Amino acid sequence: MTETQPQTPYSVMGGEKAILSLVDRFYFYMDTLPEATDVRAVHQEDLSRAKDRLFKFLSGWLGGPDLFAQEFGHPRLKQRHFPFVVNQKGRDQWMLCMNKALYEISMPDELRKNIKQALSDLATHMMNVEN
Repeated sequence: MTETQPQTPYSVMGGEKAILSLVDRFYFYMDTLPEATDVRAVHQEDLSRAKDRLFKFLSGWLGGPDLFAQEFGHPRLKQRHFPFVVNQKGRDQWMLCMNKALYEISMPDELRKNIKQALSDLATHMMNVEN
């Protein structure tokens, strides 16, 4: 009898290619939407480093290869974001970009809903100032 690997969000979404596309679209929206200017302003002009790190994080977070941890250790996301102001407005702008990008990746609606909720909870957790 053949043992099958459990389905992960990573595999259901389409693996590496889908996650790369998600990250690409996310930063496209961050870079172009007037509604995302505050969150864009806290990033470097060249987004390649941010894209690489988000791809590696999402890969492991969604059940694929744990690339971020292999290269940088435990994500410690809140600690890594302490040097930046993460307020409600920035959180909402980040989620606006991510939600738009998520709709460009083919996946079951229930999975998209669950990922959006989990990312929303994570984004809220990242907030480090009141305003």
